[in-house]
Amino acid sequence: MNLDLTDEQREIQRLVRDFAEGEVKPVAEELDREKRFPYEIVEKLGKLGLMGIPYPEEYGGGGADNLSYALAIEELTRADSSVAITVAAHTSLGTWPIYAFGSDEQKETWLPQLCTGERLGAFGLTEPEAGSDAGNTRTRATRENATWVINGAKQFITNSGTDISGFVTITARTGDDEISNLLVPNGTPGYEIGEPYRKMGWNASDTRPLSFEDCRVPEDNLVGPRGHGFKQFLQTLDGGRIGVSAMGVGLAQGALDEALHYAKERA
Repeated sequence: MNLDLTDEQREIQRLVRDFAEGEVKPVAEELDREKRFPYEIVEKLGKLGLMGIPYPEEYGGGGADNLSYALAIEELTRADSSVAITVAAHTSLGTWPIYAFGSDEQKETWLPQLCTGERLGAFGLTEPEAGSDAGNTRTRATRENATWVINGAKQFITNSGTDISGFVTITARTGDDEISNLLVPNGTPGYEIGEPYRKMGWNASDTRPLSFEDCRVPEDNLVGPRGHGFKQFLQTLDGGRIGVSAMGVGLAQGALDEALHYAKERA
C-alpha cells in the first residue's frame, strides 16, 4: 500500500499551510479576543477554491478528494481552530446534505454559492432535549397544503447566524415514526436565530441556538425523500468526523510547533 501523498495533495497541503501561516496565524489571537467572525479570511479561502474542496468543479468546487480536504483542515487548525471549524462545518455539515441528497434545483441554487464561500451552510441536528440522542428529535414539521410548518428548537448550530449564512438544513419529525430533513433559508418568517453562545474556545466561530415557530417553507424544501432523515444525518455525521479528526491532528501539531519554538527560545 502506497501511503505517499499525490502531487495534487501535496500542492493543496502546501497552499493551505502558506495561507494559514500568512493570513490566519497573524490575526488568530485578535479574532479570538474580539470574538469576531473571520469574514475576510473566508472570502480569501473562497477565492482560492478552499471552501468546496471535495465537490465537483461544475458547482465551483475544487474537484479534489477527501484526503485533500482533511489535509486542508489539518493545516488550518495548526493556526486557528475557529477558522478550521468554520470551514469544516460548512463543508461537511452544511454543504454535504445538499450535494448528497438535494434535488437538482436545490443543488443548482445553493452549491455554486456554497463552494465559493459566497454563502455558508449550516446543519441543525442537536436539540435542547435531544443532544447525543439524535433519534429523539422533537422539532416537528406538519404538511399543510404545499408547505411544511415547522415548530421546535435547535442548539449549538455552527455558521447559522453570520452575514453570509444562507440556510440551515434541519432534522424534523414529519410523522410519528419518521424523521426528514428540511432546508430553511435565513430570513424565513418564523425562523429566529439566537445570540451567539459565550464559549471557552473557538470564539471566532459562529455558534447559536435556533427556534422555529410556525415557520413555513415550500414542500420542495424537503431534502431527499420524506422519512429518510435519520439515515441521511448519520451519513452526514460520518463525513463530519473526518474534518473533526483532521482538526485533532492539526491542533496537536500546532501545539507541538509552539512548544518547540518556546523551548528553543529558552535554550
